[in-house]
Amino acid sequence: MKKTIGITILIIPIMWVLHTFSKNFMIDPAFEKFISNKELILADPSLWIFMIRIHILLAILSLLTGPLGVIRRIRVKSIRFHRWNGRLYVLSILLNFIPGVYVSFFATGGWPSTIGFLILNTLWLGTTILGYWYIKRRQVILHSRWITRSFFLCFANMTIYIIVAIAHNAMNFSYGTAYTIAVWLSWVLNLLIAELIIRQKTFL
Repeated sequence: MKKTIGITILIIPIMWVLHTFSKNFMIDPAFEKFISNKELILADPSLWIFMIRIHILLAILSLLTGPLGVIRRIRVKSIRFHRWNGRLYVLSILLNFIPGVYVSFFATGGWPSTIGFLILNTLWLGTTILGYWYIKRRQVILHSRWITRSFFLCFANMTIYIIVAIAHNAMNFSYGTAYTIAVWLSWVLNLLIAELIIRQKTFL
């Protein structure tokens, strides 16, 4: 069971990284489809595109380093690798806070979505900092719990994509409404999953 969960935790982020990279840097590098769904007019499209690219690239880095940090077998095999991988993970999220906040103000769905994204960004940064804080003080259990919460927040974008597809395409919600619902559920659901994992101690 633990082995299956560990493999899943590795495969899902890699698949999502490939999907995200191909969609945003190969299929639609100018983000024309993404921009067309926005209700707000971008004052500076070039700056928004720059920020969203940085945001996506740093999110990809966190999705690649995150699984390598939370899986016990990888962690135990090389503590030195775990530490350097962890530093990259923390750095990717710290650097992503400003781009994440910037693009939040232009989120589809208006202010309700913006507020949801600002909460998400704050939670992602906060859980990551707490995880780093506790490991520097050698409180391994608390470190593992907070990094697990941080790690599951990495899946927010994937959660948004899935919920929008269901709410908009299957349930006929307007795109803006579906997107707002998805933004709020993205951090609520992922934190709930993280808490279940922490309670079960499946891969910690």
